[in-house]
Amino acid sequence: MKRQKINLAIKIFAATIIVFVIFISISGYLWHNFKKLDYFKIKDIVVSQNNIIDLSYLKGQNIFAVNLERQARYLSELYPIYRKIRLIRILPNRIFVDFLKRKPIAYIKLYKYFAVDEDSVIFDVSQEPEIVDLPIILGLETKIFGPKNGKRFNVKELNLALTIIKEIQNNRALRFHRIKRIDVAYPANASFFLELALKNHRFMAPDISLEPVEVRIGPAEIQDKINILASLFIQLKNDWFNIKYIDFRFKEPVIKFKDKDAKK
Repeated sequence: MKRQKINLAIKIFAATIIVFVIFISISGYLWHNFKKLDYFKIKDIVVSQNNIIDLSYLKGQNIFAVNLERQARYLSELYPIYRKIRLIRILPNRIFVDFLKRKPIAYIKLYKYFAVDEDSVIFDVSQEPEIVDLPIILGLETKIFGPKNGKRFNVKELNLALTIIKEIQNNRALRFHRIKRIDVAYPANASFFLELALKNHRFMAPDISLEPVEVRIGPAEIQDKINILASLFIQLKNDWFNIKYIDFRFKEPVIKFKDKDAKK
């Protein structure tokens, strides 16, 4: 009797599995054919911002048949000015495209000007450096060969320049002031020119020069040197425009004034 109950349980379990498999197969078949209906052909493409990218070639395709990841990679290669491109299905027949534009933090002077973002990716610029208030990085002409739009360049001189920019931006005392240019042709003698923000010029005498101050910083301990520079800036704010350069390449920073030399 006990054996019969076991056999009955096995038969019920097997029948349940068979019914489940049949249900899954039929459901899969119906879903597969349901997805092919014209109802799921792409009719509209919605983008997150105004741009000139033409995605009309996706219209008329089945929304489930389009490989969104592959399309995103294709568009990223085609338009390197965007840091990330994401495509999202909106059933039944719409595609939403989200573009995250690269944010330039400096210009690089090569055979022409390129923009560079915080990830060391260079890309073409739509405006000249004189129009956009960003630092210009010099000295990379022999370091970056065959610059390609949208390519990341892991070059120590470029990384040094970007580190300087980031540390200035992260420093509360200096982040509102402008780096005019950075010269990293020779990292041991790397330097940048810091210009006081225009809002600080409002009540200054007209005969005071507004030339940026040169900071010779070298290749190492950038964060510590920027912190010391911030302290010097606070201490010498009234004499800032009398300074010709500040040199951090020695054990102690050296300050050269336009009319005299002094060590601090």
